Amino acid sequence: MSVGLLLASTLGACGSGSASTGTPTLNWYINPDNGGQATIAAACSEASNGAYTIETSILPSQAAAQREQLMRRLAGNDTSIDLMSLDPVFVPETSEAGFLAEIPADLQQRLSDGVVDGAVQAATWKGRLVAAPFWANTQLLWYRKSVAQAAGLDMTKPVTWQQLIDAAKAQDTAIGVQGTRAESMTVWVNALIASAGGEVIENPEAKGPDIRLGLDSDAGRAAAQVMEQITAAGVAGPGIDNRDESATANLFQQDGADFMVNWPFVYAQAKSAAEGGTMDAAVFEDYGWTTYPEVVAGTPSAPPLGGIDIGVSAFSEHRAEAFEAVQCIVSQENQAAYMLSDGNPAALTAVYDDPAVQADFPMAETIRQSLEQAAPRPQTAYYNEVSQGIQDRWQPVSEVTGSTPAASGEFIGQVLRGEKLL
Repeated sequence: MSVGLLLASTLGACGSGSASTGTPTLNWYINPDNGGQATIAAACSEASNGAYTIETSILPSQAAAQREQLMRRLAGNDTSIDLMSLDPVFVPETSEAGFLAEIPADLQQRLSDGVVDGAVQAATWKGRLVAAPFWANTQLLWYRKSVAQAAGLDMTKPVTWQQLIDAAKAQDTAIGVQGTRAESMTVWVNALIASAGGEVIENPEAKGPDIRLGLDSDAGRAAAQVMEQITAAGVAGPGIDNRDESATANLFQQDGADFMVNWPFVYAQAKSAAEGGTMDAAVFEDYGWTTYPEVVAGTPSAPPLGGIDIGVSAFSEHRAEAFEAVQCIVSQENQAAYMLSDGNPAALTAVYDDPAVQADFPMAETIRQSLEQAAPRPQTAYYNEVSQGIQDRWQPVSEVTGSTPAASGEFIGQVLRGEKLL
């Protein structure tokens, strides 16, 4: 069934009410995508039977710029924002500032039932769900099946970063990672520390000066050791300090690396290239995938968690209608449709049982498993300071040493206490 037919045939139960004059317009500020959110907005508007109409406005492409625009407007009590697509890392800050309308008690459970645990954690602040999980991204370990076999790796079992480093060196290839000074660096550092059993922030609800950082720890040093070993072994590949997710995907696609950690978009990109003739079909057929590498052998990894949550503005003049719309937007049918149309993994586990999803995403079960293991990035109202501090001190990758965790912890602590500026 096509996405359009799926939306049209399943959304009748999403809204309620009868057509009338003065139908409220709900303004939904969305992150850029391939049009899937606008399609859902139109479908939910129709399914509401006149209870509301949703119009979308596109935010900037970078998460930090999205945060800046929303925070500036919300700080001015802007009533024109009803719904917003929020990067999970900014949910605590938005909630702590009083910018999110409280989710009614009867919806708390409904919006979290069947949702992967990491996505629920990321949408929760101070013990309450404050935004609705919509989609929940995660990174997988991608590899060339032929190269992994030649290296003697059993990819049916979890592999460690050390095994990958040894395999890449033996096969004279590289590991694709994101080493640029951007949010992707925080993603990598957090996943390594969480996989080693640590936390970047140990008391996330604390005020800035009182935050206890877990960077200067055994887990932090284990994370730094992974980066050190990648560069020392010569398997970082070209341009590691300038590589983001897209550059890493291209490196892997063009045979510049035979192992890679990255989001699931890389599969659709490679499939399109193979079908379009810009990539050898045999190369695409050699793509393999599994869960994120372990830092400590035998300890399950804690893969990165991304995605989008839907928040209702505290200043919306149509909050009741907005919460009705939220239920429609994050319904199982819409999450499946959005995954099919835009390639963004659903937050609801049941979506991965959908035959259409399994057909388009042969790694669907691996994505679901990865999401169940995934760890959110630091949940704090001071996320911007923490993330920027990590990016400043853990880059360039070639200069990361065993002293980096302590140095970054000290620097971020000074920033949080107002002693230094980013």
